[in-house]
Amino acid sequence: EASRLIYRCELGNQKTAISSTTRSMASGGGVPTDEEQATGLEREIMIAAQKGLDQFNMLPPKAASGTKEEPNLVPSISNKRIVGCICEEDNCTVIWFWLHKDESQRCPNYGKHYKLVPHQMAH
Repeated sequence: EASRLIYRCELGNQKTAISSTTRSMASGGGVPTDEEQATGLEREIMIAAQKGLDQFNMLPPKAASGTKEEPNLVPSISNKRIVGCICEEDNCTVIWFWLHKDESQRCPNYGKHYKLVPHQMAH
């Protein structure tokens, strides 16, 4: 009789442990996606990215062919901007030069062309 009582107590404890570890989301829909739970600035950035906009200039610029006819476009809020060019993929040296408004300029070392274009701030 005592062994049955101990067995029942142990079995009861196991069921309690099993039921307490099985959990589900309160809404029943599973884990929410990033888009569903994002708020504030993070949500604004996600919505803009879905529309193809980069309102805070966080993405790398799209590279063009770099020719005089199709230069790499560099956005700027002023009339000039300093640009760094890594001329070759395996090169670890950055060639810095000034880029001025309304002029297509060439990298002094490599020869790729860059052009400054006006950019409006998001706010």
